[in-house]
Order: sequence, then C-alpha cells, then structure tokens
Amino acid sequence: MPPISKARVLFICIGNSCRSQMAEAFARRYGSDVLIPASAGLAPAFIIAPDTMRAMEDKGIDLRDQFPKSLRQLERAQFDVIVNMSGIDLPPELAVGVRRWDVADPVAEDYETHCHIRDEIEGLVMDLILELRRGAAVRRRR
Repeated sequence: MPPISKARVLFICIGNSCRSQMAEAFARRYGSDVLIPASAGLAPAFIIAPDTMRAMEDKGIDLRDQFPKSLRQLERAQFDVIVNMSGIDLPPELAVGVRRWDVADPVAEDYETHCHIRDEIEGLVMDLILELRRGAAVRRRR
C-alpha cells in the first residue's frame, strides 16, 4: 500500500513573531506523521517575540532556530491547508481552502497572555492534527 502523502499546512499571522510560530512548532512536534508545517507573516517582524520564545520553552519547544518569514519567501511552495490567524483577509492568490482561527495577537501583551494564547493555539493545532489523521485513516481503508 503506498504511503499517504502529508498535508502541507501554512500558518499565517501578521508578524510571524508569535501565533503562527507557535502553531508551526506545535504542528511539527505533534503532527509530523500527517503534515508538513510552515509559517509566515503578512508584515514579518524582525524577531520572534521574546515572551513567545519563553512560553514555548515552557512546553519544551525551542524556537531559537526559527525566524519570521514573509508570504513572498514561501511563494513557490504549494499548500493544502492555510490557517489564517491574522484577522485580515488574505491576498486573493492564496486560493487554497483557508481556515480562519480567531486568536488574539499577544505581541504587545504580557507573558501570562502569551501562555494563555499558546495553550489556545496548541488545542487548535491538535484538533487540526486529529482531523488530518482521521482523513488519512479513511484514505488508507479505501
């Protein structure tokens, strides 16, 4: 039986400094069997927010090798799922089925808020992973 291909998932927020970085890291940690994650920002920041780094370290996830990226840097990549956390409509050329996650931006908030939002994103990512696993199981049975 041929292996089931993994879904290519792009997480987008405004600066690619907090929310989408968290989502990409959780997806990579928990869902590497069913997805290949990436993240980008509509207006990328220069660094990942220090409180985001710290909040993820508390979950045992190191973001030191990550950096904010623009959509343009990923323009040649093809994605099966795009998760928009920016609160802004995405450019029309992103024709893939876009999911909207209404998650507050913690960039200017305190550390506790980063942790609360981190936990919210972790739950959303886990739901997405479980959905992709169910889909993969159905395709294997066919």
